[in-house]
Amino acid sequence: MKSGSNAPLVKLVVDTNTLISGTLWSGPSSRLIDALEQGRAMLVLSADLLAEFADVVGRPKFASRLAAQDLTPSKLVAALVRQAEVVAPAPLPLPPSLRDPKDLIVLAAALAARVDVIVTGDDDLLSMKSFEGIDILNARQVLEKLGIPAA
Repeated sequence: MKSGSNAPLVKLVVDTNTLISGTLWSGPSSRLIDALEQGRAMLVLSADLLAEFADVVGRPKFASRLAAQDLTPSKLVAALVRQAEVVAPAPLPLPPSLRDPKDLIVLAAALAARVDVIVTGDDDLLSMKSFEGIDILNARQVLEKLGIPAA
């Protein structure tokens, strides 16, 4: 990964579960969200990933946690739209190594933007280790590569 003040920003596609975890709970995913907000890396998403995020974060099981932080699903989506580079996903056939076809939207966004890393906690994606030369790592591993303490 690139580092240094003149190096281009590391581009990341962050999956929905990692974004929700980082927004609503503390831990490595929230440290990664902080790093994105501080401009230490660039968030890349597609319209499909934004729609998935809006759907998932709008589920009743998150309502009390959102309310406790004075957040709404629409506020969170708006913040992501302001922060992220939104790309059109690359047309992509289902890779044989992809165990969960629902994860195709993550790979398609990553490929379209030629990101440096896909960030996920999803075992189906993590088991791939990389896709088309793009590393697939969890939030803790990305923080380590960015030189940011995970705790």
